[in-house]
Amino acid sequence: MKAMILAAGRGERMRPLTDTCPKPLLKVRGRPLIVWHILNLVKAGITEIIINHAHLGHMIEEALGDGSQFGAKIQYSAEGTALETAGGIAKALPLLGDEPFLVVSGDIYIPHFNFAECEGSVEDNDMWGNPHPLDKRDVAWLYMVKNPDFHPQGDFALSLMGLRNEAKEGEQMYTFANIGVYRPELFKDIVPGTHAKLGPLLRDLADRGQLGGELYRGEWHNLGTPEQLAALNTPLRVIKP
Repeated sequence: MKAMILAAGRGERMRPLTDTCPKPLLKVRGRPLIVWHILNLVKAGITEIIINHAHLGHMIEEALGDGSQFGAKIQYSAEGTALETAGGIAKALPLLGDEPFLVVSGDIYIPHFNFAECEGSVEDNDMWGNPHPLDKRDVAWLYMVKNPDFHPQGDFALSLMGLRNEAKEGEQMYTFANIGVYRPELFKDIVPGTHAKLGPLLRDLADRGQLGGELYRGEWHNLGTPEQLAALNTPLRVIKP
């Protein structure tokens, strides 16, 4: 499986830090955000990595190089201006190939996420290993988290049959963790180089019963502001008896 790290965003809310440094290169606990991803991907055996970039993208290439320092092979998909998530993925499709691939946002902090669990998540089987009917095949598989304070309404309801746009009785809404596995066919109708959002594509899959997912319970942070970054980098206080 190949992986794509999304790194093209401007990071407006993280200014002024992102005026001189691309957001994925901001350090959390001594290491750039994007390096946490690369090391965890390599640990999981996923070494072919594609990174898109726009704002200060040359700094990302200079810092990471070809990936050999991490045991990875990194290729870059440069965007003149950020193309949104789906547009960026569509532009990178020639590098991603014909098989399902993993996509993770470069501005989340997930130090303990096991990327090895992503492989096989969109196979043509249900949760018991039985083949799906063709119209029930998952085109994408999303990892969800409990709703953070800044997004209390959530994105999708999680059920045994997949992800829904609205919760039914007994179901709960969760927030998309910005980690997902996608079949390339999801992006085939997007003209490379055009702007396109991912949300409408996922909503359509949910309506058609082709969006799978699961809940991730580990440490997860979506870093949006300098205050959030500073709080995460504050050393834990040791309270003496």
